[in-house]
Amino acid sequence: MTGQRSAPHVPAGLGEEAAAWKLSANENPFPPLPGVLDSAVAAAGTLNRYPDPACRRLTAEIAGHHGVPPEHIAVGIGSVGVTQQLLQATAGPGAEVLFAWRSFEAYPELTAVVGAASVRVPLAPGAVHDLDAMLDAVTPRTRVVFVCNPNNPTGTVVRRAALERFLDRIPPTALVVLDEAYLEFIRDDEVPDGIDLYRDRPRLCVLRTFSKAYGLAGLRVGYAVAHEPVAAAIRGTALPFGVTLLAQDAAVASLRRGPAMRERVEALVVARDRLHAALTDQGWDVPPSQANFVWLATAERTAEFAAACARDGVLVRAFPDEGVRVSVGTDAANDRFLRIAAHHRTTRTR
Repeated sequence: MTGQRSAPHVPAGLGEEAAAWKLSANENPFPPLPGVLDSAVAAAGTLNRYPDPACRRLTAEIAGHHGVPPEHIAVGIGSVGVTQQLLQATAGPGAEVLFAWRSFEAYPELTAVVGAASVRVPLAPGAVHDLDAMLDAVTPRTRVVFVCNPNNPTGTVVRRAALERFLDRIPPTALVVLDEAYLEFIRDDEVPDGIDLYRDRPRLCVLRTFSKAYGLAGLRVGYAVAHEPVAAAIRGTALPFGVTLLAQDAAVASLRRGPAMRERVEALVVARDRLHAALTDQGWDVPPSQANFVWLATAERTAEFAAACARDGVLVRAFPDEGVRVSVGTDAANDRFLRIAAHHRTTRTR
């Protein structure tokens, strides 16, 4: 279960900008929320000044949004940046970082950066976390355990009862990081909000981002919610002035546009469920998704299928010999992808 150092991650679709539709990066197809661009334009007038390195205004806004102390917040350059800060603060040579696999590509990459060892626990049937196997894989050297919920790239979830049992059995020497980058897209009532769980669990850290539901992927801003010793350690490894003033102001404005965000997310959820139903009807193996993407278990046909999509103007994220992750896009992009999938399925089954 211990993995080797990963090859550098290449951003999805890099160098293929000519494709008509990019469904490879889990980006929000909507523009920034109403009023957010205005905040960015206003901030642009002060680009000759450094941003607040403590992100105090944004930290206060996040704390008020979740009803937590500001001291429990650590802001960074996207949730990936916060993840790197967290690993720098908690892991290093001789330590182990444990996670399901396949899961978010950044986990093994950032683990290698800090010199720790990745321990990858295969997903259970149905492309879900195997929490019992993950518990069995914990050793005295385990410093961080990631649970991506919903999981990227499969879109599957861990429900409350199973997650709470897991958290109660993790030894106190390990920090559990609940990565909730796609939380806003969940419609399964049995999946908990990590903020509720962290309140009485000092060894639980919750990651959030403004890249997905809020549509600020290009500005790179995310945050962690954790008890003060953990949050302070994450803040202590932050890149000075890393989160720009534009990003801070846009994130504050986005948090204040909750109703508009939820309306857009609901539209994406409807489109996601339509994609899942159509692909299932076509005969594809697609687990139920609670994120803004779907997962097709294409196995050895992955490269062939991704190439067919690209030829017809749609970029998808291919994981060789495993599957394809397809982001929810505009109606036109989704329809184009479904036509490609139907044609490929038909020609492969003749």
